[in-house]
Amino acid sequence: MPDLKAPHKPDPYSSYRFWVEWNGIIHAGFRECSGLNSTQTPAEYREGTDPPTVRKLPGLVTYNNISLKRGITNNQELWKWRENTVKGGAEYRKDISIVLLDETGQEKIRWNLTHCWPVTWSGPDFNATSNEVAVETLEIAHEGISVDKWS
Repeated sequence: MPDLKAPHKPDPYSSYRFWVEWNGIIHAGFRECSGLNSTQTPAEYREGTDPPTVRKLPGLVTYNNISLKRGITNNQELWKWRENTVKGGAEYRKDISIVLLDETGQEKIRWNLTHCWPVTWSGPDFNATSNEVAVETLEIAHEGISVDKWS
């Protein structure tokens, strides 16, 4: 009888164990990170001598914006980054990593995003009748995803 042991860990990783890092500094205080995907639109092509079907060739790759959310504190680095971008600061682009951890806190997957810059900053919604945490959101545009660790 063949060995039926799975070639990988059978249980998927939890989505709540992650950190965001830029400039070599871990910014772990985010409650949500979404938008990590890429799409490639096929380009259709046909020559007159081809069969009566369209060939599909790889087209341009696009990347969705990344949305980061965290409870607002006296740490103003997200606001300062957005403000620097709005004012045309010289160094507004950053390379960012989104790192997924396993249940023991070990790094398992690292997605690297290149040439990131903040597109939108949103402050918290205020409601005196709720007991929710005030959350700020930063939406980041980027120009590419690579993975340098997938274990």
